[in-house]
Amino acid sequence: MSLRIYNTLTRAVEDFSSLVPGHVRMYVCGMTIYDLCHIGHARMMMAFDVIQRWLKVSGYQVTYVRNITDIDDKIIKRAVERGITIRALTDEMITAMHQDIGALGIEPPTLEPRATEYVPQMLGMIATLEQKGLAYRSDNGDVNYAVRKFEGYGKLSGKSLDELRAGERVAVLDGKEDPLDFVLWKAAKPTEPADAQWDSRYGKGRPGWHIECSAMSCQTLGETFDIHGGGADLQFPHHENEIAQSEGANGKPLARFWVHNGFVRVDNEKMSKSLGNFFTIREVLAQYDPETVRFFIVRAHYRSALNYSDAHLDDARNALKRLYTALHLVQPAAVVIDWSQPFAARFKAAMDDDFGTPEAMAVLFDLAGEVNKARSPELAGLLKALGACLGLLQNDPAAFLQAGAGLDEPAIQDLIQQRAAAKAGKNFAEADRIRQDLLARGIVLKDTPAGTTWEVGS
Repeated sequence: MSLRIYNTLTRAVEDFSSLVPGHVRMYVCGMTIYDLCHIGHARMMMAFDVIQRWLKVSGYQVTYVRNITDIDDKIIKRAVERGITIRALTDEMITAMHQDIGALGIEPPTLEPRATEYVPQMLGMIATLEQKGLAYRSDNGDVNYAVRKFEGYGKLSGKSLDELRAGERVAVLDGKEDPLDFVLWKAAKPTEPADAQWDSRYGKGRPGWHIECSAMSCQTLGETFDIHGGGADLQFPHHENEIAQSEGANGKPLARFWVHNGFVRVDNEKMSKSLGNFFTIREVLAQYDPETVRFFIVRAHYRSALNYSDAHLDDARNALKRLYTALHLVQPAAVVIDWSQPFAARFKAAMDDDFGTPEAMAVLFDLAGEVNKARSPELAGLLKALGACLGLLQNDPAAFLQAGAGLDEPAIQDLIQQRAAAKAGKNFAEADRIRQDLLARGIVLKDTPAGTTWEVGS
């Protein structure tokens, strides 16, 4: 089976081929960087990390661009609240983001453009739109996009202009000719700091959010590229507006495939900062190891909703432990994946079907079961190699399992001595309790004439 991807634009799973044979160009809308990233952000970046990994496994060279929005109303507000410059705030938050997602094994993109570095390109695109009659200057100094003048607006979200107009709650009295129009260039306000303003033919101001991605994607990947991705919440209006801007300016399709990941939910509500129901990546990593968090996210299909809870993370930890137990029992041989091998072929078929990680994970567990039965170093090596395609199973098995027990070696030896003392005192109930407690943590005791030894088991 060749790679097939669900395309939001056509609402169908389609055969994938790149515009340039052997080379995939992918743009993903990244973070608006005013605070620490939460687990919903991690889900988005993890989804496209797995996608770019599988594209590479499939033999493609991948140019992966994930932008950073470093100028925005929320960024300005937070910088003013903290009494620091916008650049100081965004540099701090970008460093924190890299630390957090790096801990989760999310690989850096090929390029990570910052919006503030592409303002000239944004102004150039706005000028083109104005020349084509798709943009106009408002009395308040803003420059807006005339949505009704772009034929096909709504094709990504499936929303017609009449439906969008019917959904308006209040009249917009901000210089727009139509409430559906959106801002391309925001005129500077007297209350905004100087580092939130750029000089332009339209006066001092800053770009609107949507034009940032249109300019950055065009500049880094060209006027048409293979995949445009982001969270499902960006489908409308952000991605719809990107299409209107880019295709309005260039007269070419922006992206051939539009790919959107599902939400993380808490108590059946989308996790978001606006709802206040979010957990930062750092908060989660304070309780769970990074690979468990990665496993928890990856085992769900990228387009499905992901329900966050401690119980689901605990289950992920136990499931991952089963895979590592197989690798602990049998030393993996170094292998090059033979994709005709039955387990590998099943894994590939799952991933080629719109990056089907749940089915691919099922293959890993079936393979781990076979490793446990056959004690085959080659199968153990295949398990590790297939896990690597998802960014999993590359840690030392004994260290992972021991860490999961919550005990270091001195603590284990101390409990063994306590058990020996209990046995010597004929307190067999206490000795058995200590053995069972260790077993529950994955530590198996073995009594021999030479003494008691331990190992990590299942």
